[in-house]
Amino acid sequence: MRPLRADARDNRARILIAAEDVFGQAPNASTEEVAKLAEVGIATVFRHFPTKVELLEAVLTVRLERLRDRAIELAGHDDAGSAFFGFFTQVVSESASKLAIAEALSASGSAAGEAAKEAGAGMRAAFGVLLDRAQQAGAVRRDAGFAEVYALLVGASRGATAAGLEPAVRDRMLELVYDGLRS
Repeated sequence: MRPLRADARDNRARILIAAEDVFGQAPNASTEEVAKLAEVGIATVFRHFPTKVELLEAVLTVRLERLRDRAIELAGHDDAGSAFFGFFTQVVSESASKLAIAEALSASGSAAGEAAKEAGAGMRAAFGVLLDRAQQAGAVRRDAGFAEVYALLVGASRGATAAGLEPAVRDRMLELVYDGLRS
């Protein structure tokens, strides 16, 4: 497969940004709404993503890759505790639109594709590194295993989204969770 021309790469990027915005707010939105926001024709959307499912998978993959990359970046910070808790807060804060996209994909009768699964695994691994570093620095209790802490991340994300928590309430909830995680 030959590389995309610059204008095609630009169109693809605009479509993904628009789709993330559109489907993150309204999972049942149409690809026509994505095309309109991306300022491209619907044929351009379908040239890059022949089905809505492929578009949703691509958007989910991009979201997970961005989180993975952020966790990897934060793993290099001197303050491991702040890096861990900052990433945890980011994931929960952004969870509503990510979950909307994942639910739209599920509602379409499709599961996440290999690229999304790989990106998700990479994000979990990077989160594990953040947790390990925070524990080694004494910012997170050592008896908190990855499985439990990851379950807290998922639960807090889903809970904040399902309850439609205002940011101030969400942040207070997270402080309570963090109090339980701190050494």
